[in-house]
Amino acid sequence: MTGPDTQQRCGFVAVIGAPNAGKSTLINALVGTKVTIVSPKVQTTRTIVRGIAVHENTQIVFIDTPGIFRAKKRLERAMVAAAWNGEAEAEMTLFVIDASRRQPDDENQQIIATLKDRKAEEPGRKFILVLNKIDNIQREKLIDLTMKLNAMMDFEATFMISALKEDGTNDLLKWLAARMPEGPFHFGEEQVSDMPMRLLAAEITREKLFHRLHEELPYGLTVETESWEQFDDGSVKIEQVIYIAREAHKPIIIGRGGQAIKGTGEASRRELEDILEQRVHLRLFVKVRENWVDDPERYRVWGLDPGA
Repeated sequence: MTGPDTQQRCGFVAVIGAPNAGKSTLINALVGTKVTIVSPKVQTTRTIVRGIAVHENTQIVFIDTPGIFRAKKRLERAMVAAAWNGEAEAEMTLFVIDASRRQPDDENQQIIATLKDRKAEEPGRKFILVLNKIDNIQREKLIDLTMKLNAMMDFEATFMISALKEDGTNDLLKWLAARMPEGPFHFGEEQVSDMPMRLLAAEITREKLFHRLHEELPYGLTVETESWEQFDDGSVKIEQVIYIAREAHKPIIIGRGGQAIKGTGEASRRELEDILEQRVHLRLFVKVRENWVDDPERYRVWGLDPGA
């Protein structure tokens, strides 16, 4: 909470990196609650998600971005473009790397090259290196990796963390808060995200599909919240449609005897009840929408540019 004599600070921090670096897990840890979905499957994050953290008199708006990689398909190109656009919005950039890989691979080297160009264009901007998943690498190799990365680019600071275990995340939050510019909060003190609840609910169901189906999950899949009805008893009925690109994918989503979709719905409902703090009646439907990845309307829902 802030008092009348306390100078407020507020700023934007972009969080970028290659797929599966742990960006979404980090933002959830920094915000203190779930604002973006997490999955071992690459390219889970499709859109720009802003998570909002308040530390003492400072509000930090974290911009979660899709993973950056060599995009080939239209959706992939739109996602990578959104990542760089989100990075351009911020006063600071956290470059998150999966330290357990032990070496800066081609994807991360390309990201660093682009960050160096941006730093040359805007010398006042700060770029921070965050080595994540440090619990999965030996200390000597971690130090060696840190030296290699800092030799490739002059980062403002380096943090070694485990976002999953929230090890080192509080130190990172304090460091960032002390360096945010003075100014009023952009969001209410209790707000944790700018994502509409209908969209977050759909994303949570998509996350549960990822966790339940793993490698079986069709990449050409999306979830949309079709209806949201509040009842006088305080409960809510949510109807969502799982859209797939091919009829052949339907048995994968539904499962034998409907067990897969039932389990997905139960897991999603439980998490939504925790977030909403009310009873949730969740109904899931599966429909085929061929070529949905070429539909500009789907891109607009996620805030992506279909022409990227």
